[in-house]
Amino acid sequence: MKLTHLHTLSGHQNPVYALANSTQTGLFYSAGNDKGVVEWSLDTMAFVKVLVPVQSSVYAMHIYGERLIIAQRSGVILVFDLSEQRVIAQLAFHQKGVFDLKTIAHKEELLSTGEDGQVAVWSLKDFSLLYHFPVLENTVRVIAISKDEKEVALGCKDGLIRIYNSDDYGLLRVLEGHKFAVTALQYSPEGSRLISGSRDAQLKIWGLPDYELVNNIPAHMFSVYAVAFHPTEPYFATCSQDKSIKLWGASDYKLYKILSLEKQTEGHRHSVNKLLWSPDGRYLISTGDDRQVMVWGFEA
Repeated sequence: MKLTHLHTLSGHQNPVYALANSTQTGLFYSAGNDKGVVEWSLDTMAFVKVLVPVQSSVYAMHIYGERLIIAQRSGVILVFDLSEQRVIAQLAFHQKGVFDLKTIAHKEELLSTGEDGQVAVWSLKDFSLLYHFPVLENTVRVIAISKDEKEVALGCKDGLIRIYNSDDYGLLRVLEGHKFAVTALQYSPEGSRLISGSRDAQLKIWGLPDYELVNNIPAHMFSVYAVAFHPTEPYFATCSQDKSIKLWGASDYKLYKILSLEKQTEGHRHSVNKLLWSPDGRYLISTGDDRQVMVWGFEA
């Protein structure tokens, strides 16, 4: 297995918080504390264009069909149509920053959440607000959707993971284990586990369907900001406030690779905020507070 630095893409003027793949092969998007969403090419390893200007920092992006959904610190969510190259909807409900977005495809619903502790449920047909419910008094940081789309996991500032039924958004169970805010959450592609990361620098592995805690990994020195499973190979990557990216085995939980300036590899100079695998699994893309977007080549 190899993970090799290929290119560093510069141009952002401020920290970068969000990454998303395009529906077009070889393109992806980045955004953060800048004035716009940037489109990049993996084929040329170069800047393509500023896709859409934004009024406030972008904390999350999510792709659904030909729509790029953009969550902002202002609470406003933009829906950008990639085929029409224009904003087709502005979703206003949240009074504070929106930290994550996910879709439930079979229901054609978009979920949004963030600093106000509320989850909003939107129709992907007409972008109307269908439902909203409070989760806690302060921040919900991250959303994960189970493989069968029947369960929604929310990583919360109080260190708890709350699992909801996607049919009626009823609370199913609460997972206790992390000491501090849950900042990363991802169901495994085959649907047998949920992995959570936190400000306590730990990774916790929860076995489905009962969410029993099956493993705890002291993964990083500081907050874990993303967990990203490879699309086809049995690995997942994590990134952290400690400036490192780590690659783990998805079945043995063994640490296979550390990308960090401290380990004399290429790496980020500040907190690494987001990771993204290209759909074909050939590239891992990372970004963070150093304003750089780094592209890594992957070979199993």
